Amino acid sequence: MKTILVTGSNGLLGQKITAAVLAGREFNLIATSKGLNRFMPENGYIYETMDILDPSNVRTVVEKHRPDTIIHTAALTNVDKCHEQRELADQLNVAAVQTLADICAEFDIHLIHLSTDFVFDGAAGPYDEEGTPNPLSYYGETKLRAEQVLQRAKCKWAIVRTIIVYGIVREKSRSNIVLWAKEALEKGEPINVVNDQWRMPTLAEDLAEGCLLIAEKNAEGIFNISGAEMMSISELVGKVADFWKLDRSLIREISSASLNQAAKRPVKTGFILDKAIHQLGYVPHHFNEGLAMLDNQLKARDL
Repeated sequence: MKTILVTGSNGLLGQKITAAVLAGREFNLIATSKGLNRFMPENGYIYETMDILDPSNVRTVVEKHRPDTIIHTAALTNVDKCHEQRELADQLNVAAVQTLADICAEFDIHLIHLSTDFVFDGAAGPYDEEGTPNPLSYYGETKLRAEQVLQRAKCKWAIVRTIIVYGIVREKSRSNIVLWAKEALEKGEPINVVNDQWRMPTLAEDLAEGCLLIAEKNAEGIFNISGAEMMSISELVGKVADFWKLDRSLIREISSASLNQAAKRPVKTGFILDKAIHQLGYVPHHFNEGLAMLDNQLKARDL
């Protein structure tokens, strides 16, 4: 049975990969993250504390378990924080990838790295895997440099580009645009939502499935893994309101310029998914199906 090691296993994607393996996927799993394991149950896989900014720690863990594949989910993904804390963004989003690439080359490990639609400027979306990157933000720049690290690397590699990932983790502290909108509207709070940016939101379970398909098939190269439906951010939030029968009148549509965000965002990204569909057998859920799954998970968690 193939062994996979996941970095950032306490995060949303990391937890969904763990859940998929425990649900019956044929892998031995080594889950790693900084600090204590926040995923329950803790049986059925091995958990190791690992700091991706400590090359000797990474080497020790990898050498101990000798995985066939590493799925690298850990990163600094807050776009404005990357803009403001550039050295930290460089370390987490670029230097850590170089460390993993070097170790994977040494031990003949297949490295799957998570990237983003923010490597593009949004002028020509939706993009296929051959689209020309041109990031607008420092976050996008670091993710593009990480892609370039892999493209120069001597290990087997795959890059997974994704868009606005939503879902829930076991603890209640993590949020994303779907949960943020739902919770604010349930409290009767007015929310400002941009109506001039377009994305294809991705269910976390779908992204985990895409990563595991790549691991199973030892696939190499760049793969777009996202939802299949293009919508504006305001449309996305409107669908959240409609699904949970919340008050749409609380949604205030605004322009991106009025937010005065530190980092620029691309206007329209989105992906063409043909490669993942045909080469991997990837089939994303419709957005409303994803919301229904999320609703069931929230009800189960709150029991």
